[in-house]
Amino acid sequence: MKAGLRAGDVVEVRTPDEILATVDADACTGALPFMPEMLAFVGRRFTVSAVASKVCDTTIDGTGNRRFHDTVFLDDLRCDGSGHDGCQAGCLLMWRESWLRPVSHEADRADGEDARPALEARTRAATTHTREIDGRQVEAYRCQATELVAASEPFPPGDRGRKYLHEVQCGNVGIGRFLRVLARAASRKLGRALGLRGQVPLSSPGPPASGDPLGLRRGELVRVKSKREIARALDESGRNRGLSFDWEMLPYCGRTYRVRDRVEQIIDENTGAMIQLKSDCVILDGVACSGDLSEGRWFCPRAIYPYWREAWLRRVDDV
Repeated sequence: MKAGLRAGDVVEVRTPDEILATVDADACTGALPFMPEMLAFVGRRFTVSAVASKVCDTTIDGTGNRRFHDTVFLDDLRCDGSGHDGCQAGCLLMWRESWLRPVSHEADRADGEDARPALEARTRAATTHTREIDGRQVEAYRCQATELVAASEPFPPGDRGRKYLHEVQCGNVGIGRFLRVLARAASRKLGRALGLRGQVPLSSPGPPASGDPLGLRRGELVRVKSKREIARALDESGRNRGLSFDWEMLPYCGRTYRVRDRVEQIIDENTGAMIQLKSDCVILDGVACSGDLSEGRWFCPRAIYPYWREAWLRRVDDV
């Protein structure tokens, strides 16, 4: 992979006219959309939090990882769903390097604000498109998550180890973290081979225990229950009403967090349809997938929010 931005670099989001010159009629650069939610960050400076050279593919037919070029994440800049009818997934935004400039590049330039209305109009027009689902033409949402596969490529055969090593080379991962995750991966693989470890982190042999609904709201303080308590609220496949408790959620057991939001609707990245969630689901402040426990997706920098059932939490006042 060619040299480009590295984690820790400080960049400035380019002006509206410069970005408009890099996107096509669908507001995309290399099939990755520049979305309306990103307009608020134009002209401002941020730090590269991670290089998006390897990200996890979470679609139904996902292959584990996808390869990106010239793309980064900035700080904790997330999509607020304002341009997509209130989607609450809170995805970390991806930035093509052509939309950014290193802060050391201080050449005189116009502010380019005259082009903002045209850029905004193009991005908003591209938030939906017509696609075929089950033989029918339907209007679907379009965002970076729905276009992730189109905007990337599969890793070539035989690149299994190199893609993880590149996480160290680009500054995403330190040597210490790299070795810890490598050791954990080897240990988990050995544990499964010996029949000492299952495919899911927690489960129970019977139906999940039901609990009283909490009706949690944004800003409330909650404590994640213990592993034993959460296991009782899961079925044998490690799910509660279809929602899985995965490996990335284990480190948060027994710890206290504030509710970031109550999630009621998200865009399905497979179909582009808006899904209305029928059961309780919340996300927690400061709780995101680290990529350190995700088998086959080690070190993914997407920092996706895990979804929590109220049965796995308790109000701090109730402790």
